[in-house]
Amino acid sequence: MLGSLLDLQVDRIAHGGVAVARHDGRVVFVADAIPGERVRARVTDASKDRFWRADTVEVLDASPDRREHVWAEASVDRDPAERAGGAEFGHIRIERQRALKGEVLADALARMGGVELAPEVAAVAAVLAPGVDADDGTGWRTRVRLHVDAEGRVGPYAARSRRVVPVASLPLAAAELTALAPLDARMPGVGAIDLVLPSAGEAQLVTVEADAEPRQRGPRAQRGRRGGPRRSQAARPAVPRDTVIVEELVAGRRFQVDRGGFWQVHRGAAATLHAAVQRAIDAERFDPRAANLDLYGGVGLLAAAVGDRFGDTTRITTVEADPRATLHAGENLAEWVGAQAVTARVDRYLAELAAGAGAAERAGLAGGTVVLDPPRAGAGREVVDRIAGLGPAQIVYVACDPVALARDVALFRGHGYELEAVEAFDLFPNTHHLEAVARLAR
Repeated sequence: MLGSLLDLQVDRIAHGGVAVARHDGRVVFVADAIPGERVRARVTDASKDRFWRADTVEVLDASPDRREHVWAEASVDRDPAERAGGAEFGHIRIERQRALKGEVLADALARMGGVELAPEVAAVAAVLAPGVDADDGTGWRTRVRLHVDAEGRVGPYAARSRRVVPVASLPLAAAELTALAPLDARMPGVGAIDLVLPSAGEAQLVTVEADAEPRQRGPRAQRGRRGGPRRSQAARPAVPRDTVIVEELVAGRRFQVDRGGFWQVHRGAAATLHAAVQRAIDAERFDPRAANLDLYGGVGLLAAAVGDRFGDTTRITTVEADPRATLHAGENLAEWVGAQAVTARVDRYLAELAAGAGAAERAGLAGGTVVLDPPRAGAGREVVDRIAGLGPAQIVYVACDPVALARDVALFRGHGYELEAVEAFDLFPNTHHLEAVARLAR
């Protein structure tokens, strides 16, 4: 059956950016289709009995929400093997994209989290992202990785593969990055090219050697360091200045971050999440003197959101496994008397905290607020159990994956923490990704 052509009636959208159809009772996950359409699709994976995977090769009855793809090189008119990856919703009208993402989030919360909520997925306000075309979702990426194949050709990977596809455009990227991209060049010996546009600086192009260890990518990648906590206020190694960039929020707050470190890729994402976390915190439950925590804290963006709302004497500890990010967090939060940055894996930090906390510290933790922004896989049972065991007054959870959020919501509910509010944002237009900010409390 592999390679066969099927005429399919598309029913709904699934997590991961693919649509769902059925053929002879079997589920078929089909790419580049829209619910309500009838398409002809080629089977690309028939290895499972319960479901197959397929690529749309022809649209037989188009949805009124279908549009010309914003990225010509990812269009259904191309052979699926030649379609650029990273814009799997680019053929869908932007309003319908957001509605479909909302459906995925609501479905995940209902099926896995046991919660009936249907939050709308909001566009990033234009004032937070100057230069972004809100109508078609282009021009928003401030970080792009291009790959180089064995022949030196430059481009993105093809959809769902590791094969480089040469392209003539990068419509999701900021114009400053598109101008720098060597799309028509041959670069033998280079493994990849990173394009970076700091909000407080000029666009940069950085080549990565072919034998260099690849960086983890995505809306949020797990970064690890084994070992126990280390306070960033200890002796700090010198930071090579040519590897550090500065990101600035609308309010004028600045953050230093490694050029290759984690920072939100949408022009307006950091400001959007900064404001959303501030809204999510219930002020009546917040105690600035409690042992408040910012877990998976990166360079301190969300800890800063807490301090900006409740004052520079607010007590908060940001915990991050990447020692370079923690180094920057210590600098970015230096003006706050009550802030500290700790280098540790979150699970180990929480285990040591639970084991070593005295009665006074336990009381402070029990009255505190926990903000967490875990990797795409979510926090998981061990971390959720340990957070709940501290008994915080409220939990603010920032999620880049709706299924992981829903699973963790179910775990928190098992400890008596209920989901009280969710906001969702379209921080990755023309892709299936979204970001959500949720509050849970007992």
